Parts: sequence; structure tokens; C-alpha cells
Amino acid sequence: MNMKIFQKNKEKITKPAKEPSKASVFLNKYAVIAHIPLSIMMCFAMEWMSRHSFAEALTFAIDHTGAFLYNSFIIFVVYSLVFLVRRRTFMRMVISAFFVFMGIVNCVVLLNRVSPFGWSDIGMIGDLLTMQNTNYFTKQQAMISVAAIGVYVFLMVLLFRKDKKQEVKTPFIVRLLLVLSLFISVPFVTKALQKSGVLTTYFGNLAQGYENYGYVYGFSTSMLGRGMSRPFGYSERRVKNILNTTDMGESTIDPAHQPNIIVVLLESFYDVSEARFLETSKDPTPFFHSLEENYSTGHCIVPVVGAGTCNSEFEVLTGMSCQFFGPGEYPQKTILKETNVESVADLLGSMGYGTHVVHNNGGNFYSRANAFSMMGFDTFTCKEMLDITDYTPMGSWPTDGILIGATMDAMDTTPGEDFIYTITVGTHGDYPTHEVIEDPAIKVTAKGKTEEQNWQWEYYINMLHDMDTWMQDYVAALETRNEDTLLIMFGDHLPTMGLTEDEIKTGDLYQTKYVTWNNFGMEKEDMDLATYQLVSEYLNRLGIHGGTMVDYNQSKTAAGTKPGSLEYMNSLEVLQYDLLYGKHYAYDGEDKYPASDIEMGVHDIVIDHAYLFNGKLHIYGQNFTKWSKVYVNGEKIPTTYESGQVLTISDEHIHNGDAVVVSQVGSSDTIFRSSNEIIFNDPNYEEEIAEGSDEEESEEE
Repeated sequence: MNMKIFQKNKEKITKPAKEPSKASVFLNKYAVIAHIPLSIMMCFAMEWMSRHSFAEALTFAIDHTGAFLYNSFIIFVVYSLVFLVRRRTFMRMVISAFFVFMGIVNCVVLLNRVSPFGWSDIGMIGDLLTMQNTNYFTKQQAMISVAAIGVYVFLMVLLFRKDKKQEVKTPFIVRLLLVLSLFISVPFVTKALQKSGVLTTYFGNLAQGYENYGYVYGFSTSMLGRGMSRPFGYSERRVKNILNTTDMGESTIDPAHQPNIIVVLLESFYDVSEARFLETSKDPTPFFHSLEENYSTGHCIVPVVGAGTCNSEFEVLTGMSCQFFGPGEYPQKTILKETNVESVADLLGSMGYGTHVVHNNGGNFYSRANAFSMMGFDTFTCKEMLDITDYTPMGSWPTDGILIGATMDAMDTTPGEDFIYTITVGTHGDYPTHEVIEDPAIKVTAKGKTEEQNWQWEYYINMLHDMDTWMQDYVAALETRNEDTLLIMFGDHLPTMGLTEDEIKTGDLYQTKYVTWNNFGMEKEDMDLATYQLVSEYLNRLGIHGGTMVDYNQSKTAAGTKPGSLEYMNSLEVLQYDLLYGKHYAYDGEDKYPASDIEMGVHDIVIDHAYLFNGKLHIYGQNFTKWSKVYVNGEKIPTTYESGQVLTISDEHIHNGDAVVVSQVGSSDTIFRSSNEIIFNDPNYEEEIAEGSDEEESEEE
């Protein structure tokens, strides 16, 4: 009996291993050749997923063949890592799974936002998980993401255990040299294609780069092409020479008659009268056009298309150009995490202006709370500080009406003149492909577009019409203050709905419009300006000078030097590098404009009193919002927003003697501002708890 069992076990042990599949044998034997079609197919699959369309992926491969083959080459180079290991099937599957995973991630991301998946998003995973149940990331998507990663890891472990080591005849050193040579060739191939025009070293945003040059190249540039390179000839002597030749002298404005200066970013604003294919039942922006007729205006050359608001913002506030950064890079999320930067707020602050930002979106979005501190602003009123109750018809963005009162509040906090930067969101994408507004104020026909695209344009244009009404209300509120005020409003980028250059009258997707208003008789003088010139030019008209970038842009604009030209950009690059990455020769090596201790909001969060009722602690006070959270003894407690004056928490979280504070909380549990502390002390507390316990016991009986 025992002998039979032994023989059976022996048979099991000596049973020959399962032969690998013919496909696996072929791939491993002829890997160098087989990886070529594999890389091309993988590249096509990633483009298919990213573009949500087989036809568009095919169009990219045909119309941008050089870029498509370059992306395939990069994938081929990564596949060459297979040659360094003996478990080749496992390694090939790991690499394939990685590329498929990247394609799926970008596919999902582009279903929820305009900007594709980039390197900076990896560093924001923590923030992403805290943004559940928002228009960016839902709780369900978070769960699916975590589950997908878990399944991926499990499958890779299973494959590793089942994969057999391959017998490799080629010496390891030969294989290593082959792999190294392939990786070393990548920068040389890239440079050659960039010089030939197949690829580019700069694009306005990642969405444009991914569309024209492929996902792999777009993601790679977002990872590797960051920051500024040291300009040729950078030296103290050259910096000083630029400063001497662009010095605009002392300000000539009368300090007693300095006007308020307000800059408003109009999210995705586009004057649709410049679209060749659109017909509207009436003018959607009559007030904007009336401002054009009566005050200085022009086209605004912006650095981005369809997305990347904070790059237009960066240029307007600093006078610097995003052209010198990596493709699709957002300086506010990279270099401004490390260093401060000279801005218009610094210059005007030194002249006695109060400097404020007002915005109805998250304080941490685009790292704004940090960036505005680095730019020297005094206060930042973000959505966490605003009692927002009204939203757009899609429910995805707050309406902009609340910004009017917030702007007035910010101006009221300082006795003198104010510099206000206001950011709207009401016209933000994504735009619905179905009917949302049953009886729109503006009827729209988008000739040559699909029915879904027509719904998008109708929704957008009606939101644009609401923005026009908001602009009129904003100006009216400023008029009632009876203070000299200059208002500059500009579009940050064109909306994202597949616009092409032949569809717009300007023929340039990087041109929006700006318009101004003033109540002290400033002469009308129209001029097209780049965003990095915009504020500097109007400060010049007021007689305000000073600041490295402001003086530089004023001098070049006054001389008629064309923005974007070599003459304009060469010296701009040197100064910009010096202030952000260099040795601060412009400041004689000093840190002339340190970051500010920015205050979030302009109103105190106040707890007046609190009492127990019906199983809840009711906290009464002032300036509460949906982002107010109650902290008991320093621990955040689940909080219910009842109104701007009332919050509630369960009585199970509170006891006599506990310290209670209300804080305004942003993403990643960032506390922006906190209230006064109260000590909860209710003489009837123990009696109420006891009565509650008696009632529970009676119910159980």
C-alpha cells in the first residue's frame, strides 16, 4: 500500500512541465523583431483609449505618422528591458500591463476633465483621494481605482510564479550593451525630430501635446521637461545690462490719486461673434461689447488652449512667460513650490495697496494658496471661505454671483487702494452633450457640428450670457463705491470643444479677448497684448513703474517690440531665469520679495454659542460654509452644514469640558482658517444623556 502511494507521488513529481505556448516561444526567440509590431500595436491601443475613438487613433497614425512611430519607438525601447532577464514572458507582460494601465488611466481622466493624465497628477494622488464626490473624482472612482491596482498586483504575482526562466545563449554583457544603446539613443532621436518639426519643444498645454504628438511623448515631456534651462550667456553683467536698458524710472502717478486696480479672469471666455460656424438668436454678450466700444480693449495672446488656466494666471500676475518651462508644465505646481516670485501684488503692495484674491473654487486647486503666498498677496478668499449655495445648471460649478460680494468685502478690509484678482468659474467645462436648459435665453445653431456638439455650444453660450450679466453687475457694484477704479477682464483660454483655426476669425487658437472699464476718464487706446504684457501696460498708462518684469514689459511694449519675437523673449528668458532659478543678480543677490503670510479669507469664523437638542450639538456662529468642520479637542468630527450660521454634530462626540473649534478645511485636510475656541459646559448634559438612556431601555423592553 505504501509502495503504491510512493509510486504515485513519484509519478506526479516527474511529470513533465507544461510546454510554453508557440506564441511565447516565438516572441522570446525573435524578440528584437517581434517587439516592433508589438510596440506599434501597443502605441495604437494607448491612442485609441486616450482619444476614446478608433477612428481618431487611426487619423493620428496617418496624419502624424512621424510622431506615431516615435511613440512606438519609445515603447520598443522600454520593451528591450525584457532582454536583461530570464523570465521574459513575465517581464513582457509587466511592461504591457503598465502601458495598458497608463492608457486606461488617461482614458478615464479625459472622461472627467479636459487636461490629460500627466506626471504632476502622480504627486497629487493624495489630494485626488480627498476630492471624492466632486466634479473631479467620485468616491466610486476611488474604489474602482484601488480595486484595479489590487487586481493588477495579484495577476503580476501569479504570472511571476507560473513563468519559466528562459535559456539565453547571448552573453549578458551583449544584451546589456544593446539595451543601453537603445536608451542612450532616445534623446538624440528626440532632438533630431524636434529640429525637423516632427515633434515640438513647447505646446500650450498637455491636451494639445497629447493630441498632436501622442500620449507617450506628452506624458514623457510632463515628466522630464520641467523647469527652465540656464540661458546661454547668463551672467551678472548681462542681467545688469538688461535692467539698465529697460529701467522705466520712478512712478509718476500721484500717490493721493491711486485708483483701485482689479483684474478679473473670465473662465473660458470666448467672443462667439468671432466663430464662423455659430448662429445665435441674439447677442449673448451685449455688455461686453458695450465695454469694447467705450473702453480700451484688444485681443489677448494666452499660453494655453482649452485648459491650463493657471498658466494664463501666472503670466498675468508675474509678467513672465510659460514658454520657457517644460511642455504643459504648471509653474505654480512646480517651481513655486520651492521659491517665491516677484509679482504685480509685490509692486502694488509696496505702494500701499491691499492685495487680495477672490475665487469660488478650492484653495488648494492648482496649488493656489501656496502660489499666491509666493506672489506676495495679503489675502485669498477661496470657496472654503464662501457660503456657496447656487450652482450652474449642470451642478458642477458654483455660479459667480457670490464673487461680487466677496470682492467688495475684500476691498472693505483695507483703508486705502486695493489690487484685487478675481477668478470666475461659471463658464468652466465640461459641457453637456445633451439638452440641459429647457428654455434657454439664447438659441444656438452650430453649423457643421453634430447634435451633441450643438448642445455643448448652446449650454456654453447661455453660461456665457450669464457671465455677461455678471460682468454688468460687477461693474455696477464698483460704481456704487465712488472710488477711482481700473478694471481689466480677460479670457484665460478658448473653451474646449474641438475648435480649429479655420473656424475662428482670428485664425489663432491662442487669442482670447480682454476688455477694460474705468470711472476716471482713462483714454481709450486699443492694443493686442500677450498675457505677460497685459497688466504692465495698464500700469504704465497709470504712471506706475518699478519691478523687474513690469519695467521690462513696459519698455518693450512702448518700443513696439513684438511679443514672442527673439528680441523680446531672449532678455525676458534671462531675467525670468535669474529671478526663479538663478542667483538673483537683479536683486544684488538678495531675496527682495519674500513670500507673504497670506490670510485665507477676510472674515473671522466665529462661534457664538452651542447647545444640545434632539441628540445633536447645535453650534451657532458666523461665516460658516459647507467646508466648515467641527474639531473637538483637536479631532475632526463629522459635521453637518445647516446654514451659514448653524453647524451640527452628534452628541456622542461631545462631553462637558471639551474644547470646540470650527475650521475651514480644504483638500488634504488643509486647515485654512479657524474660529475662536469655546469650552462646552452644559449643566443639564449628564441629565439629558441619562434621560436618553432611559428612553432607549424602555424601547428595548
